[in-house]
Amino acid sequence: MPSAKEIKSSMRGIRDTMKITKAMYMISTIKMRKAKHQLEATEPYFYGLQEAMSSILFNFPSLKSRFFGEKVGGDEESSSDDKTGKIKKGYIVLSSDRGLAGAYNQNVFKVVEDLVADMPENEEYELMMVGELGVHTLTGRGYNVNQNFHYTATDPSLERARLIAENLIDEFYEGKYDELHVVYTRMINSMETTVETQQLLPLKRTDFIDIENAKIPRHFRSSESGKLGAMEGDAKEYLIEPSPQVVLEEIVRNYVTGYIYGTLVQATACEENSRMTAMKSATDNAKDMLNVLTVQYNRVRQAAITQQITEISSGARALKKNKKKA
Repeated sequence: MPSAKEIKSSMRGIRDTMKITKAMYMISTIKMRKAKHQLEATEPYFYGLQEAMSSILFNFPSLKSRFFGEKVGGDEESSSDDKTGKIKKGYIVLSSDRGLAGAYNQNVFKVVEDLVADMPENEEYELMMVGELGVHTLTGRGYNVNQNFHYTATDPSLERARLIAENLIDEFYEGKYDELHVVYTRMINSMETTVETQQLLPLKRTDFIDIENAKIPRHFRSSESGKLGAMEGDAKEYLIEPSPQVVLEEIVRNYVTGYIYGTLVQATACEENSRMTAMKSATDNAKDMLNVLTVQYNRVRQAAITQQITEISSGARALKKNKKKA
């Protein structure tokens, strides 16, 4: 059994650790609230972009764009340069820069591993990591990680989202990737999160105009049924400068930027939420360990006191016997 001094030293170490976990819990709480506020503050703008894109696509149905997977101009000739015939997919994977976040990173890595394992032979992939921990972990496990794509996950900002979006859009436009997907963690509620994989590019027209499900701009719906109305009333002829093609592509760039920013903020909120849970569990476990060690320390101390009393009593008894003999 350890001595009272050793137990006291262990208790001191646990108390120091508990101070750290409590502090990290409070910091994570503040960061999570900040991330949620950032997302709520920018959502109206990007919802407006989505509605503007829907309006253009609805009014100009013959408009073609490479952002929607449609061939424009000389794309037929350029597409013949790919002799492999494989579909090139890029995955933007959002992990964290630091650990101590419970199973947050492991859940993301598991989804990536499943995606790569289930990939058909006619597809090839490349991982683009956001977060230091993801770069080191997946590179060490032998996955195809783009080492030139390097961004941190801490404190997401629109500027960082814009840099990432410009990089991805340029590579997609140049034909390096046929599809771009993003793997990130989304918060369902304060107790539950899920790792999702969403296609970023090419966009799907049905996501913006779906007449069957009435996913069209509000000003194109009749007031009675909510379905597509005749070209009258609010549905007027559009005048777009410099051209619908230019405006649409600019909106798409801003939309992709907003989508990436949203995933960055969502992932940060989930990371801090997971870290909050981990630090709370660590603090609770430290309290339980302190309770156990306190009981153990009291027992050792009481045993030591009992032993000292016994030794004193034995010594006094021996002295008394010696006096009687003398």
